[in-house]
Amino acid sequence: MSRFKKVMIALAAVAAVILLGGAAAGSSANTSWRHSDAALARSLQGGFTSSHADVNGVRLHYVAGGSGSPVVLLPGWPQTWWAFHKVMPALAANHRVIAVDLRGMGGSSKPQAGYDKETMAADIHALLAELGYAKADLVGHDIGAMVAHSYGIKYPQAVGKLALMDVVAPDKSLYQLPLLPSGPGQFSPWWWTFNQLQGLPEQLVSGRSRYLVDAMIDQLSVAPSAVSDFDRNVYARAYHTREAVRAGNGWYRTLAQDIAAGSSYGKLTMPVLGLAGEFNHQYFTQVLPAKAADPRVVKIAGAGHYLSEEQPAQVVGALKNFLG
Repeated sequence: MSRFKKVMIALAAVAAVILLGGAAAGSSANTSWRHSDAALARSLQGGFTSSHADVNGVRLHYVAGGSGSPVVLLPGWPQTWWAFHKVMPALAANHRVIAVDLRGMGGSSKPQAGYDKETMAADIHALLAELGYAKADLVGHDIGAMVAHSYGIKYPQAVGKLALMDVVAPDKSLYQLPLLPSGPGQFSPWWWTFNQLQGLPEQLVSGRSRYLVDAMIDQLSVAPSAVSDFDRNVYARAYHTREAVRAGNGWYRTLAQDIAAGSSYGKLTMPVLGLAGEFNHQYFTQVLPAKAADPRVVKIAGAGHYLSEEQPAQVVGALKNFLG
């Protein structure tokens, strides 16, 4: 091989690393072709396929597979539908599993507005109507749990059972979270404030998203190695552009609106399962009875925030017992 070709190959490798967030992107950064939603969906057992639907003024991407009663999976930040990839095949044995990229996420469109959780819940309601389902079970994680909670309030007749993973709908208690930790190990969600800044996150994160993905997973996991280098590159690719960063931050920039809307929420009337890891189990045990008329809480041992990736077998077991 000529020296010129070697130089060009080296430059191409460097470009691939930069594309996925700089040097932190790791050794699998040159495999971005494997990160397409269609290829990722085909890699899962259960006949999963990647599709889109135009509903409620937005284009939503979703991955569906399996057969049976519908179960909708809603992920959070900074991830995509792929956050559920370890549990989707097992659930698909008995259910039609539909994992959705929320408005502004991954393969879904990224409008300028509509990131309050009630509008995002309306997106999911319209998607299910488009797919022909009048009723479904919902499982939400992180931002997806906020959307699922709002969905359960706004469309109770359209929900069979509801599972909330590590997060509930925003309320006024968020205003009491400390910006500065008073000691080692104290929870301080700096990203809740950072993501509400206008313009700056787009400038700092776009093109460097892998650094942010690593920081969040490593900080909020008990078993960070369970989220592989490949998985992290999938997420980094999804938040690589300025538009993607801006859209994801939209979920945080509407929190005051979400808190105001949630102040009028009553209790969820359908059976509700709270799945929480080592960090939030006690919190869920305390708050979920005030949020739901028929709550139950299951601790996912050995997991932090990313439950379905850190401890997928426990999550599958808990969801199967709950959903039936």
